[in-house]
Amino acid sequence: MICSGAVFTPNGVEQIDVALLGGKIVALGNLQLSWSAERRINAKGLHVLPDVIDSQVHFREPGLTHKEDIETGTRGAVLGGVTGIFEMPNTNPLTLWEEDLNAKLSAAKNRAWCHYAFYIGGSSVNADHLASLERMPGCAGVKVFMGSSFGDLLADDDEVLERIVRNGQRRMAVHAEDESRLRARKHLVEGSADVRLHPFWRDVESALIATKKVVGLANQAKRRLHLLHVSTSDEMDFLAHHKRWVTVEVTPNHLSLYAPECYERLGSLAQMNPPVREKHHQEALWKAIQTGVVDVIGSDHAPHTLAEKSGVYPDSPSGMTGVQTLLPLMLNHLNEGRLSLSRLVDLTSAGPSRIFGILGKGRVALGYDADLTIVDLSAKREISNRWIASRSAWTPYDGFSVTGWPIHTIINGQSVVLDEVLVGEPIGQPFLF
Repeated sequence: MICSGAVFTPNGVEQIDVALLGGKIVALGNLQLSWSAERRINAKGLHVLPDVIDSQVHFREPGLTHKEDIETGTRGAVLGGVTGIFEMPNTNPLTLWEEDLNAKLSAAKNRAWCHYAFYIGGSSVNADHLASLERMPGCAGVKVFMGSSFGDLLADDDEVLERIVRNGQRRMAVHAEDESRLRARKHLVEGSADVRLHPFWRDVESALIATKKVVGLANQAKRRLHLLHVSTSDEMDFLAHHKRWVTVEVTPNHLSLYAPECYERLGSLAQMNPPVREKHHQEALWKAIQTGVVDVIGSDHAPHTLAEKSGVYPDSPSGMTGVQTLLPLMLNHLNEGRLSLSRLVDLTSAGPSRIFGILGKGRVALGYDADLTIVDLSAKREISNRWIASRSAWTPYDGFSVTGWPIHTIINGQSVVLDEVLVGEPIGQPFLF
């Protein structure tokens, strides 16, 4: 039982108790006198939130586990208050077929601290099979890379992209950058050794061209679409007029960092795709959150080792850790007045559950799964590399002070993080859709 917390329910925040049994929420209210429980968490002074779901992570398993794996990635997730993740298909081998998905599901069993699902990559080689592949148990849906990928996972051909869009019914996630424009512009930064040029190479137009193309195809095919890590004011202006079929994600990185300051301070540690851009783009993302254009927050957790990140730009790899810092950063934004608690819950819990059709998640309500994130909105902490559980062991927010912190993480009604300390065993399960 969770006692005396400020519980975020469908009625709003209520000072009540929550009883958990058999992995479900079984009672809400003033329960302490009528409900006996061996294990109690005193949540007085804390807020009890529904499950926090990070619908975009790269955990690098199989094939790239020197950067991250499912155990270390999900360990960082629960320490950061995240109760579930969707993992991306750009591993080695790529996640393109049933056997690839099943291998990831087997690797996650008894090793994942939080709940999980895995994307199937949309590709020229499997486009005609995606309608059945996307319905496999444990599949988060189809993920398409219009840029920033390689080999069979790159879908930069218009005919291939149209085949992918037309084969399937579930919401399709897209990394929208125009590959031909990126290739044509790379010479502008080669030999520069200047990471500040990253948003110049991967410019606004490269994102806007791809976004307009895939949204046009989705509108024609009546296919639900999910635009990942949208980074520009231009895209947000466009997407505001195409919400019937399209949902939108932003990352804490694009909401918290801005160019050129982040590149001057962090170097290639701030390098990601699409890039962190100038302040006016960041301000447009916050406006899109306030006006409802944005539907979810995803971390785009994409770790590389510090040795790899120290390469000379543009040969330094793009990507940074993020699953563990997603909630602390967003709680800090809440405390600084950039969004409300109800909007935060919508972006991290109710939103992902709604738009992806996740069963039993997204609310603190009777009969829902007992996956909860308990936070102290007033706790002051400093994010540090020492706290990061990722195998890559660093964060671009090292030394950054925040207000608001995850204290307990509950999975299947059991504590996996108690008083900020990892406890028990990995008990994550595949999401049901």
